[in-house]
Amino acid sequence: MEDIKDLNILSETPVTYSAIATNFKKYKSVKDKVASFSTNGNLLRIKKGLYIVSPKITKSPVSLELIANNLYGPSYVSLETALSYYSLIPERTYSIRSMSLKRAKTFSTPLGNFEYVKTPKLYFQIGIKQIIKNNIAFLIATPEKALCDIIFSSSMLRLQSVKAVRQYLSENLRMDLLDLNKFDISVVKEILQTGIKKTEFSNLLRAIEYER
Repeated sequence: MEDIKDLNILSETPVTYSAIATNFKKYKSVKDKVASFSTNGNLLRIKKGLYIVSPKITKSPVSLELIANNLYGPSYVSLETALSYYSLIPERTYSIRSMSLKRAKTFSTPLGNFEYVKTPKLYFQIGIKQIIKNNIAFLIATPEKALCDIIFSSSMLRLQSVKAVRQYLSENLRMDLLDLNKFDISVVKEILQTGIKKTEFSNLLRAIEYER
């Protein structure tokens, strides 16, 4: 029972090995103790030097969005993952997808796969918000930015008309087009100022305005 109490001290957020070592000073070998906790599944290794206490110990669900922010950054949750979070697309995503200022990368962890898409700094900083859920805060794209991120990251996607945008949203992403009337067009307008995929984003803006 004493071991479990030691794990509960670490909280429900990702912790570094050095933070664990600070709390585990009483053990003769911190390395061996961490290895023991990892072997029995009480401590999950997300990547080298970064861990999270198993939900079977904390009795709370793990925030995959928070882990995504901490695993590789700076980054924010986006793309299909964010659209699914907002219930704008019917499918649940199998990977947690994010945008990052660093090079594209994918991590395979005990909690699932985490994928990161590289984005320019000027574009990156638009349309991000913080959500606090169950006392845990994480960064995620607004619905408008998540949709723009999908268009941005799809190199072969060419949306040359409003009709093409509407068809892509309804047939490929299976979105309800009526949801577009809730979108904040100021986010898309700010993205247009970056000059990235100007045709596609101009047509997306027109498609959103069409539903107003």
